[in-house]
Amino acid sequence: MAQKDLKGKVVLIAGGGKNLGGLLSRDFAAQGAKLAIHYNSEHSKADSEKTLAEVQATGAEAFLFQGDLTKVENITRFFDEAITRFGGIDIAINTVGMVLKKPFVDTTEAEYDAMFSINSKVAYFFIREAGKKLRDHGKICTIVTSLLAAYTGLYSTYAGAKAPVEHFTRMASKEFGGRGISVTAVAPGPMDTPFFYGQESPEAVAYHQSASALGGLTDIRDIAPLVEFLVTDGWWITGQTIFANGGYTTR
Repeated sequence: MAQKDLKGKVVLIAGGGKNLGGLLSRDFAAQGAKLAIHYNSEHSKADSEKTLAEVQATGAEAFLFQGDLTKVENITRFFDEAITRFGGIDIAINTVGMVLKKPFVDTTEAEYDAMFSINSKVAYFFIREAGKKLRDHGKICTIVTSLLAAYTGLYSTYAGAKAPVEHFTRMASKEFGGRGISVTAVAPGPMDTPFFYGQESPEAVAYHQSASALGGLTDIRDIAPLVEFLVTDGWWITGQTIFANGGYTTR
């Protein structure tokens, strides 16, 4: 991350306890920001507590918030707790997502509902809450997927549920722009994290590794600086979905 003076700024990160979210939490803490770090469940508690300890070791003020964000009241509680603790919020980043790789004809209604709840509903109400509660000149960024530009099968519910976030981003940027709030989305390629490997066969992993023009899977260390730029010096970019994937997909 470029050396910024973020001392006193408040950064709220959904899914901020591990993987890309954890890296963002550590980066912002190193620059003096205060952190509100969300994690979903007991499954991610240990990683999130480790991230919190690393953040606090830099001297940064931070807290953990556990909650299922598909329940909108938990999104509201997360924002409200950050405001109660820190007095306001300057930057809100949503890294939450869930992948399902499954043939269209085998997908159940329950799987469809879960995928759209996590990938679309959470994103919508996270942006809504940020629009209500960020300070003027705040920044909002959502992580989506480069599959939005892919011609492929098997990811209908994942790509389909992330696709509306592009429209949410554009419309929120128009509505919030009068307050100087920028709204963006970042679309990484398949990232080299446990989030990626759970649904992929070794053959599919090999394909994804070979599919990008620059070679290999997306490294979270290549995504974090882009997100950090968009919510600092790059604030003039708004309403856009930025594809960052080494040439995995393009449009």
